[in-house]
Amino acid sequence: MSLPRFYPIGTPGVPWGDAERVQWRERQVRSRSYEQDVVSRVTAMADRFDVVRYGELRYGADVFPLLALKTRDWQAGRPVALVTGGVHGYETSGVLGALTFAESHAARYEDRVNLIVAPCVSPWAYERICRWNYHAIDPNRQFGASRDSEEARALIALGTPYLGQFLLHIDLHETTDTDATEFDPAKAARDGGRPERDSIPDGFYLVGNSEGFRRDFHESIIAAVEQVTHIAPPDAKGQIIGCPVVAKGVISFPVRQSGLCEGFSGATFSTTTEVYPDSPRTSPEECVAAQVTAVRAALDFALAHG
Repeated sequence: MSLPRFYPIGTPGVPWGDAERVQWRERQVRSRSYEQDVVSRVTAMADRFDVVRYGELRYGADVFPLLALKTRDWQAGRPVALVTGGVHGYETSGVLGALTFAESHAARYEDRVNLIVAPCVSPWAYERICRWNYHAIDPNRQFGASRDSEEARALIALGTPYLGQFLLHIDLHETTDTDATEFDPAKAARDGGRPERDSIPDGFYLVGNSEGFRRDFHESIIAAVEQVTHIAPPDAKGQIIGCPVVAKGVISFPVRQSGLCEGFSGATFSTTTEVYPDSPRTSPEECVAAQVTAVRAALDFALAHG
């Protein structure tokens, strides 16, 4: 995979200012509809869930309602499970996996756990199939000390009343070829640095929180998912995306310090999924199935061992 020598915005080595961020935003093209793809499916479940409008984004002429599904028969004293998708809007199987889980599988858990499903945290980016929000900010680095993303602040506000009650938080992501060809070069240009990524792991893997890491929890998810799709192998250094592999298809680091969505809830069991939809060994449908399988396996393990 060949990478561009420089990104076509800004001056190499010089961080972007407001003008460069506007240039970047003007390059982003709306390619799909959040209203049609997400809002319509969420509202169609209003007979089974409480549909919560937990925020609203106003970006230029666009207005996006931020929607989540909550267990209708919410019971105090039950543990809470949070499923999030679309923190990076371009990661399609995370959005579709969260929706499909809610539509087809959530009912079997609702008598044991209070569920919150936020299927598309970053709708502006979903429509434009990009990683960042309107302001060229990566929402998945804004759940820690830095909270410059409206998407992150809204989701944190949704979850704050349940802090201390979260049994599980699973955040659904993808890693695509454009991470290396577009988004890493864009990040380097924005920050005045150099591109770092030169390869994409071929397969599904998990990113665990090193604070309170549970190997058995992650291994149970991998065992379920490898019945659906292939698991990413380590590279020649025994790593995935520069992190040591601590179990088959699993890496771990302090996600809260990194500002990742997975970390803000403080859940007893937490993980971030990653699938590789550009692999010749998989398909979009298989990637969605892998996400759904991961959610179910995570819930099954957490409810059995929590």
